[in-house]
Amino acid sequence: MKKPVLNPYLPSWEYIPDGEPYVFDGRVYVYGSHDAFNGALFCLNDYVCWSAPEDDLGNWRYEGVIYRKEQDPRNRDGRSCLYAPDVTRGPDGRYYLYYVLDKEQIVSVAVCDTPAGQYEFLGYVQDRNGGLLGERSGDEGQFDPGVLTEGDKTYLYTGFCWHYRKDRHGPMVTVLDRDMLTILEEPRFIAPSAPYSAGSGYEGHEFFEASSIRKRNGLYYFIYSSVRFCELCYAISDRPDGGFQYKGVIVANNDTGISGYKPADKPVYPGGNNHGSMVEIAGQWYIFYHRHTNGHAFSRQGCMEKIFFNDDGTIVQAEMTSCAGTPLPGVGEWPAYLACNLFAASPLAYDENARDWVDCLVPRITQDGRDGDEEEGYIFNMKDGATAGFKYFDCKGVRGISITVRGQMGGHVLVKTAWDGEPLCRIPVGKENFWHTLWQDMVLPDGVHALYFTYQGTGYMAMKSFELHG
Repeated sequence: MKKPVLNPYLPSWEYIPDGEPYVFDGRVYVYGSHDAFNGALFCLNDYVCWSAPEDDLGNWRYEGVIYRKEQDPRNRDGRSCLYAPDVTRGPDGRYYLYYVLDKEQIVSVAVCDTPAGQYEFLGYVQDRNGGLLGERSGDEGQFDPGVLTEGDKTYLYTGFCWHYRKDRHGPMVTVLDRDMLTILEEPRFIAPSAPYSAGSGYEGHEFFEASSIRKRNGLYYFIYSSVRFCELCYAISDRPDGGFQYKGVIVANNDTGISGYKPADKPVYPGGNNHGSMVEIAGQWYIFYHRHTNGHAFSRQGCMEKIFFNDDGTIVQAEMTSCAGTPLPGVGEWPAYLACNLFAASPLAYDENARDWVDCLVPRITQDGRDGDEEEGYIFNMKDGATAGFKYFDCKGVRGISITVRGQMGGHVLVKTAWDGEPLCRIPVGKENFWHTLWQDMVLPDGVHALYFTYQGTGYMAMKSFELHG
């Protein structure tokens, strides 16, 4: 039996942000940077790869370490981190990995004969005179490469633009020759940074970082993280080297912009930087993105959602879910780390540099143990008014619910089908030093539902899982 598709789609102890998904020969491969659990900085670990059958997205396989930071000649001591990469299949059929080290502003390239084998360092992107892109006079620094190969040409998209820096003009595209290293056409800007966006159509959603590129139905989609950090935006052109027009937001990792189940401006998860891309899998398009965990920006996890297109090629903004858009069975036990909504009584829009995280006022997803330990995640620090939401479940004949919790708490948990809905039941909770399961009668109408758990009481509560009973 195929496993349900979950969010995050990888095990809860794995932290792969900046996901670039591709389908190669019937398997989906995801490349990204590699955070550490409870890490002090971004991208502390080596590149690894995970893959899944195209028709079984709940069954991910660990492919192992595909590239170590020390393999780059400029990083033999391993003191620089591997930032967000991208991969493309070259004209020769081999796979090319493009990346930037955190202490450099040039683009490095590695190569492998298979999608998830051992990549070997190949060289740096350079002009025909040997000048390295990013180090030559007049170059802007390279960052977050996205790549697309068509025929003998590879299009390299890069850039990093703080909203206040006038020396950064926007994302660039550089055309590379067949050898995957040599500049064939010099960089040109394809979208504006904030200081240069007046009258462009990008106002309020100007380019920040996270360049990615995809092609669908003859149109090129330039995907990027905007100056709002939490959102992945996109622009469309009928050619890969320019003419991109801003079209909208694909997903935001605090679900702002989504209405219907909440006000559009209400954040329901602590947002932060975002990076990802879209891919067609077995006829369905998905957006891959990441969320933040552990109360800071340095332990990010990959998520994915189905996306849908209008007739003109524009995209309907995707809603964050626990199920990648396909409702989960409304029976059995589900881990709490699947929460796609998680917020305090006063929701926090962003996690970065927020005092609320430091002062431990908001709930967060975390795990026990150390980085690399295969410990299942859970929700920690649910204080009075904190809510965890899970979407969606296809329910039939539900007559009871149980929760597994621990913590220095005293009060009760309200179970609802909407974040502001009437409670279906109240589950009393008290101080528990170890995980303890509490059961309550609850009648849930048949159909597809979200489930929300709101803690009301003193102290704090941690939540490991819940179970729906028939």
